[in-house]
Order: sequence, then structure tokens, then C-alpha cells
Amino acid sequence: MATAREAALRALEKCRRAGAWSDAVLGSVMDAAGLSGPDRGLCAALCYGVLQNRTLLDYALQLRSTMPLNRVEPKVLDLLRLGACQILLMEKIPAPAAVNESVRLCRSLGFARAAGYVNALLRAMAADPTLPEPKGDAAERFSILYSHPRALVELLLARLGEAETEALLRGNNRPAPLCLQVNTLKTDTPTLERQLRAEGVETERHPELPDCLLAESGGALAQLASFQAGHFYVQDPAARLSVLAAAPRPGERVLDLCASPGGKSFAAAIASGGGAAITACDLHENKLRRLQTGAERLGIRLETLAADARENRPYWNGQFDLVIADVPCSGLGVIRKKPDIRWKDPAPFAALPALQRAILENAARYVRPGGRLLYATCTLRPEENEEVASGFAGREDFEALDFEGLGGSRSAEGMLQLWPQRHGTDGFFIALMRKHA
Repeated sequence: MATAREAALRALEKCRRAGAWSDAVLGSVMDAAGLSGPDRGLCAALCYGVLQNRTLLDYALQLRSTMPLNRVEPKVLDLLRLGACQILLMEKIPAPAAVNESVRLCRSLGFARAAGYVNALLRAMAADPTLPEPKGDAAERFSILYSHPRALVELLLARLGEAETEALLRGNNRPAPLCLQVNTLKTDTPTLERQLRAEGVETERHPELPDCLLAESGGALAQLASFQAGHFYVQDPAARLSVLAAAPRPGERVLDLCASPGGKSFAAAIASGGGAAITACDLHENKLRRLQTGAERLGIRLETLAADARENRPYWNGQFDLVIADVPCSGLGVIRKKPDIRWKDPAPFAALPALQRAILENAARYVRPGGRLLYATCTLRPEENEEVASGFAGREDFEALDFEGLGGSRSAEGMLQLWPQRHGTDGFFIALMRKHA
């Protein structure tokens, strides 16, 4: 049976070697290690702590290292990052314990020759954990302090300036509040609040969105009786806002082209009082099965279909009152929830706008005259957002629909970029259009 530190090290190795996503591997690694309760919490905190702060940890380690870190065995470097994370960022863990456990792990993993190096480096850090301010321009300093690739920092600086960029980067390294959407097909907000309180979950109402509760920590949400009864589902306020802006109504036909994991289909069903006929599509059958399971828990009826959102189905042309295209994207708006997204190879990003345009063009064919088209991403890159959606601005068959945002914001020409540091949401882009009758 592995310890929390051993399990965290295994998860980091899987992320590094196989390119796996931490949220996909962490649960299985903890299950295989037999972790429960506080040990699961420690393991997750260690894994995410390293992923969120990797550049800063490497900066701190290199200041004290007798050799370049790129010459250190990768698994030993993972171990050093874990130790540094505990010493520098986790106040409840005594520094001597972090050093001793790191050295023990180093030996047990077969790196006995490196144990002295690990011991000396981490002891030096424990003796004096202070860090000098990184040198260089704002992009270089922020890249190190907040562990984001310089290219991403430069993109943000160009759009936001130094103060907002720093606020966004700092927020990306902090836990995002959980947003619980009340399933008003089964319950109401006051009733769910009382039920959650009885189950040990304290919430507060979202200041602007109706039937939306904010919780500090998820814990084992799926084990709650209220969750199992289908009284709520988890969805970011920005995603919920996009569906509310599109205003699905009873009797309408709604097509969700890239539906997994299902949040927008669920929101459309609830917003229409269960009266909309919803078709949810995804490329992968296994994702649709999970979506259908979620719909059944919530008491939502919908049709699912495995389909490529780029390929036209002529019998759908002009048949839907609302078409939702929440397209594949670079995901740079959800780093605070998926910290390793920041380390994605940016090279494939160049191909995304063409894919997004193809999906949006196909989605437009399915909208009936007078119907609405909703385009959405969870990224911050204008190449995937405004530049894709603005292609519809000059079309004669569509017009922009403006809508209210959050925090006093409002769309411009039917488009709105939401920012974590401004709106308390994911970084999320919404474009809403109507087809001329």
C-alpha cells in the first residue's frame, strides 16, 4: 500500500511520460494505492501543487543545485519538486518531514546515489526558504512566479496589462469555487440549500445567476444523497450563462453538437422547464454513455447520437430552433481547474480555428429561420474566439444578438469574453446569433 507522497509521484510520472491529464490519472492512482480520507487530499494537493508551480519550484531548486536541473534524472526531479512544494508552499507539513520522506523515497525507488544530492538540496531550502525576485521583464518574472509559459504570459499582457495579468495568473494557481446548478425540474434552491447543509456542505448563492450555488470544496459530492437524487449538477457560471443567454423555450428543438460532458444540454433542458426536445451529439460513444447516465440521474430526457460535428446531415438542415456549438479549443480558460493545460504543446493550436470554423459553418446550416446559434469556447485566444465568430458578422443570413453578461458586462456585437479575474468564472467566450426569418 503506497503513501500519499508515493502516489503523487506516480501520478506526476504518468503525466510526464504518457502525456496523461492529471484529472484523468489521479483518481485511478489513488484508488490503486488504497488511499482514503486525508491521504487522498494530501496526494491531490501534492500533485496539483507541483503542476501549478513547476517553474517556480524549478527556479527555487536551481538556485540551490550544484548542477543544472536538466541533467537530473526525471524521476528524481519529480521527487525534488514534491519536496520543494511541501517546504515552500504547504505550511502544515514540517520541513524536516518533507526532507526525510523525500530522501526515503529516493532510496526506495532505487536512486540511492542521488539521495545525498536530494538531502543536501532540500535541507538547504528548508534552512532558508526565501526566494529572490526573478530578474527580467514582466513576462519573465510572471512566467517564473506563477509558472505559466512565457508565450501565454505575453498573450495575456498584450490584452490585459500587468495588473490584470498578474491577478489572472495568481488565480490560476488557486482552487476555483465549485458551482452547483440547481435542477429545478426536481427541487428548488431553498430546499437544496437545506439538504446540502444537512449533508455537511455549506453554500452561498451566486450573486447574479439564479438557482446557482457556490461551494468552497467538492469533497465526495457524488456520494451525497442530493447528488444521487439528481437535485444538482456541477457547471461553471459562464457555461450556464451562455445557455441562459440563448433562452431555450418549451416546444423548441435544441441541438448540442459537441455535448460532452453534457452541462449545456442539461442547462437547456432545465431552462426550458423540461419542454425542449434536445439532441446531444459527440464524436465518442463512451462520452455519450456518461452523458446519458448524467441525464438519467437528473431526470432529463434527451436523444444522443455519435456524430462528427463537421459532417453535414442534410435532414437536419433548417430544423433546430437553437444549435449549440461548444467547440474543441485550447482550454486556456480553465487552467485553474486543470493546471496541466498550461503545459500543452502550443503547436497544435494553429489548427484549431479551421476546425472551429468548420463546425460553426455546419452548425449554421441546422438553424431554422428565426432560430439561434450559440458559439462557445473555454479559451482566451482571440484566434479561436472573436476571429472565428466575427466571420458571421458580414453574413446576410445571421445577425448578432446582444445579451447581459456578469459583473455589469454586456456583449458587443453578440460576443462576450469572460475572464476569471473579472467575473469569477472560467475564461469563456460566448457568441450568440440569430438566423434571419
